[in-house]
Amino acid sequence: MRGHPHQEQYPTVFNALPLNPMLLQALARLAITQPTPVQRKAIPPALQHKDLLVSAETGSGKTIAFLLPTLQRLLTQPDPKTGTRALILAPTRELAHQILDHCMSLASYTDFKAGLIIGGEDFKKQLSLLRKNPEIIIATPGRMRAHLDGGSAFLADLEVLILDEADRMLDMGFSEDVLHIASYCNELRQTLLFSATLNHEGIRAVAKSILKDPAVLTLNRIQDKHGDIKQQVILADNPGHKAQLLCWLLEHERFDKALVFTNTKALSGNLGEELKNRGIRTGVLHGDMDQAQRNQVMQRLHEGRIRVLVATDVAARGLDVEGVNLVVNFEMPRNGHDYVHRIGRTGRAGKKGLAISLVSHDEWNIKAGIERYLRQRFTPRTIEELEGRYHGPEKIKKSGKAAGPPKSKRKSKAKPKSKSKPDDKAKQRHRFKKNIGKRRKPASNQE
Repeated sequence: MRGHPHQEQYPTVFNALPLNPMLLQALARLAITQPTPVQRKAIPPALQHKDLLVSAETGSGKTIAFLLPTLQRLLTQPDPKTGTRALILAPTRELAHQILDHCMSLASYTDFKAGLIIGGEDFKKQLSLLRKNPEIIIATPGRMRAHLDGGSAFLADLEVLILDEADRMLDMGFSEDVLHIASYCNELRQTLLFSATLNHEGIRAVAKSILKDPAVLTLNRIQDKHGDIKQQVILADNPGHKAQLLCWLLEHERFDKALVFTNTKALSGNLGEELKNRGIRTGVLHGDMDQAQRNQVMQRLHEGRIRVLVATDVAARGLDVEGVNLVVNFEMPRNGHDYVHRIGRTGRAGKKGLAISLVSHDEWNIKAGIERYLRQRFTPRTIEELEGRYHGPEKIKKSGKAAGPPKSKRKSKAKPKSKSKPDDKAKQRHRFKKNIGKRRKPASNQE
């Protein structure tokens, strides 16, 4: 798989792109004038109907990078009026909702219809939607496959297939579903694949299977430092101590909206209740909630009726909520990949953000592993009023490198000095005394 070289000058304003006036008008209404780096690099080859394999971090503007050329293509090409023309696959329902909102905003001056096909919503209503043949469908893989296998979706006329956050889809076990859906699609389609990293296990295999001679655009590696996000770590003794630290942060840090991440649904619910009891306007989001409940929580967060959202990793992907400038890892994520996507909810589009991880003794090694993965170290922080007893492993120096015990307690491994040396010196002195007054043999007979 090779990439196409692109020597042309990248556009610095959207007006420089060959876009339909209706799309430029929508961009102007949204006060979007200058493309982000991923938009500058991805839109020109996409407008030339080339397949793309793009690595770009969350919050980089990749949604517009694939929506604009797709809408432009649909406006330019004759409408077959038979089936869906563009399909966008997303790993989570929340991300699918975000993409639909962006799509409707950019297509507001056109006659295009877009539909949402995701799990947790009425299947019969989705059947009715599909019968109307919307030009664009945004879907999660599992529910889309169910409609295709049931014969209620038609993709033989598909012009564009888009996979957003493909690495997350593979993490969630959707690899087989994605390939199965692609097998239903028009073979002459254009395919755009966006991922946070191209080194993810399985991404290359999927790309090789569904992309045709793509332009490969690597805008960043997942290990690249997040310059707009301050990353701090606070050590904690136990979960109770963590709860005290979290409340202090939410009461003293300056932020518009905050995301607090846990690893389990049960803890997210309990922690959410504890914060509410402290008078902090808090919502909870996890996988056991039905779609109506999830939509309601997200709506309240968007409108500012709640300022803090406690969530499991279901929210780490796809949440694009304006004003999130604080992320707290109440529990460390299980790996560096998930950590990147959690903190990526802040510091978006050039804005500043703060990510704080609360780390107990049993999470130290996870933290150290994530630091190695990112090739950077988090800034240690202490809250004086709540400083705990745990200060990290005993064998960690201030530099963070492993060291031995303090000198006063360190057992020397050096071999004890040989006792033979003093005896040897005594023997030499004894021989010297015995030889006093004795004549030496002449040296002349030594030759």
